Amino acid sequence: MLRRLATSCLVAVLGLAIDVQPAVARTRPHYGGTLRVETTGDPWQRPNGLARRLVFDGLTTIDADGAVRPILADEWESENGSHRWQFRLRAGVHFHDGTPLTADAVVASLMVSCPANCPWTAVRAAGSSVVFTGDAPMPNLPALLAADDFLIPLTVSSDGKTPNGATGTGPFQVNGFNNGVLSLIANDTSWQGRPFVDAIEIRARRSVPDQWLDLSTGRADVVEVPAEELRQARQQHLSVVVSQPLELLALEVSDSGALANANLRASIAQAIDRAALANVIFQKEGQVTASLLPQPRSGYAFLFSTERDLNKAQQLRGGITPPPLSLQVEGAGAMQLAAQRIALNLREAGFNVQLNAPASQHADLALITLAQQAADPAAMLEGILRNQHQFSAFDSDPLSQYKAERDFLDRKTLVPLLHLPLAYAISPRVRDLQLRSNGAPDLVNASLEASP
Repeated sequence: MLRRLATSCLVAVLGLAIDVQPAVARTRPHYGGTLRVETTGDPWQRPNGLARRLVFDGLTTIDADGAVRPILADEWESENGSHRWQFRLRAGVHFHDGTPLTADAVVASLMVSCPANCPWTAVRAAGSSVVFTGDAPMPNLPALLAADDFLIPLTVSSDGKTPNGATGTGPFQVNGFNNGVLSLIANDTSWQGRPFVDAIEIRARRSVPDQWLDLSTGRADVVEVPAEELRQARQQHLSVVVSQPLELLALEVSDSGALANANLRASIAQAIDRAALANVIFQKEGQVTASLLPQPRSGYAFLFSTERDLNKAQQLRGGITPPPLSLQVEGAGAMQLAAQRIALNLREAGFNVQLNAPASQHADLALITLAQQAADPAAMLEGILRNQHQFSAFDSDPLSQYKAERDFLDRKTLVPLLHLPLAYAISPRVRDLQLRSNGAPDLVNASLEASP
């Protein structure tokens, strides 16, 4: 069985096949103009706030093919069985305020962004290099450092002062924030070269219906399309770019209090009807899963059963009637509907479940989405396990990854449900907008049609 698993994994693991429908370039990209983007969330949120990749750079990045590429670090090497990594910084890079990029600045930034539960044990500056050491091997570190959490903002300027606002080395810099609109302007001295557009305006916390209205009236160029709205967007003939199913919809299950009993947690996992969530709530745009990683990334997701078994759920409960359970939900719309469906499933299995407001504390259950920040399967898995504070070191081969994921999922503290695509609708004047390996729009390389 394991030999067949290894063969399947090696054939299927590598490569990211993002299913995009990019705007077709008719001539060479045009410089100039203001790209107008709208989002339901905070453009600075972690992970994957739209402003973060525009203003900040990381030591590494993941390209469209899923390979790790240099950004602020131009080369790196590992020693001592991946217990030590040295990243040499690119020369001549400056933050937006003119402060030079140094190893000390990178270390200071990383210590702020990752004060605990980091992929490394210690980080320090060594000349023009940043050195990471770990008590355990860190084979995935170059890919992990490409994650949004480890982008490098300036924490202390060259004159010893705290920067006034977000300051990075990226292709855009902050120009202001007024009436809910974040204004970014092109960094003409960017070490990567000047971006095509002169400015990007990001209107935050905008509802999806308002976003679509603004797109239709020419007041927006890039808007969000939730997975459950993809069919409607296509029916309205919107120009849409779509990723493969990447974002994980999952149920967090507390392992304390009323659910300290492992059989009760296992009962909950058996009771959920994933097919109904995918077909009814998410309009067949979600991919049913019981695995943390999508099948194209891992090659072994099919080994985790997605079938609902209500009889087994009731047997696992064993006649125990726990006190009422609280279910916390992040987001509105389809997330609320999905939570209601899950609550109904669990009531059928003998649980009394009550939906709480998102601000509720100490919930027994939480319906969440987890953004995928890496293309490499091992780095993706490590990122999820660290997010859940349950990471155990594993080797980079597919069999070790499968065992690590199986061991984690057997605890029933996180129940994977669906992998959902990320999608954006664009105006006719946007050209060459494609999606990054994590499904986020690559606004840096987009351009606008010249005004007539």
